[in-house]
Amino acid sequence: MKTITLTVNGKQHTANVEPRTSIADFLREDLLLTGTHLGCEQGVCGACTINLNGMPVRACISFAVTCDGADIQTIEGFDDDPLMAEIRHAFSSEHGLQCGYCTPGMMITAHDIAQRLPRADEARLRIELSGNLCRCTGYVGIVNAMHKVLKKRLSDGSAFEPLPIKATQDMPMVSQTAQLDAPKDSPNTGAESIGKMTTLTQQFSVAHQRKEVWAMFQNLQRVTTCMPGATLTEPPLDNHIKGRMIVKLGPIRTNFVFEADIKTDSAAYTGHISASGIDSGHNSRARSEITYVLSETDGGNATQVSVEVAFALSGALAQFSRGGIVTAVADRMTQNFATNLEGAISNTDDIASPDVTTELDMGNIVLSVAWAKIKSIFRFLLRRD
Repeated sequence: MKTITLTVNGKQHTANVEPRTSIADFLREDLLLTGTHLGCEQGVCGACTINLNGMPVRACISFAVTCDGADIQTIEGFDDDPLMAEIRHAFSSEHGLQCGYCTPGMMITAHDIAQRLPRADEARLRIELSGNLCRCTGYVGIVNAMHKVLKKRLSDGSAFEPLPIKATQDMPMVSQTAQLDAPKDSPNTGAESIGKMTTLTQQFSVAHQRKEVWAMFQNLQRVTTCMPGATLTEPPLDNHIKGRMIVKLGPIRTNFVFEADIKTDSAAYTGHISASGIDSGHNSRARSEITYVLSETDGGNATQVSVEVAFALSGALAQFSRGGIVTAVADRMTQNFATNLEGAISNTDDIASPDVTTELDMGNIVLSVAWAKIKSIFRFLLRRD
């Protein structure tokens, strides 16, 4: 058994759970919150959808032990939510429910859509709702209900406006919402709230003087080639870049189209990157805020690069944002980037852009993290016996 503490619908709970217990079973059996329905129990049907740290997730395939410290909101936690009240009324008036089994998960997804995509059309609504299956309605009433909610919120000005990112000492940065005014071919189209951002810190050293490393960081075309899988699709313009990032996640091959704005302070040797991207093939989005600092080491003959990355993923690829996987991937990417950066600085010739098929293979990383989890569970059970 493992002791976990988490906040559910605004109330803190501490309990002992078995490592195999899903958060869906914990919510239903321990807290008696039976509004979270279990359907396929394979993460497909969406009936068990809950909000975990501000993002819709499948409760049936999320272990309770991995939710330690999380903030969870079930359908019962939306009783007094004004937006959910609008959604409930629209579902009723547009006949968006019949047997009602899918409805709690469907409404939590609808709540997320209304916050992220206030101008979504029917095609986009159907894509966003595709992760929640309904065997009764044919979705027409559900789509009509969502149209009604979005139209009302835009007409009365209650649609959420963009809010600044905030950070505190003990809380990761949280992205709120953004409007959808970007061109359709821009990765910022449908810029959205994708929940609480995870923050990572990385450090590495380069055997070159700080001024040399800083000069490389200012050459956006060349420094991008140092990141495995990354390439610029257009020349940099006014510290704004456009490119793509290809990462292989086992059998999944992502292709993120991204844009980023870069601000630097040459006197302090610091920089900040705000980036967002879309992998349309997997209907996933990513957003990140990156801050880096260059410091002299080894009497000025070497440079330490300290990087803080706050990021969030949404969509099908959000499952890969779990802590152990993220840390392992960040370590691998940092090592590769540091090695390539060292070589790029040492090479006085221009470096050609890498083949865009260059990709970071994360399959082995995922397997190693999963195996480490399994071994830790066995060690825990052996100690208990």
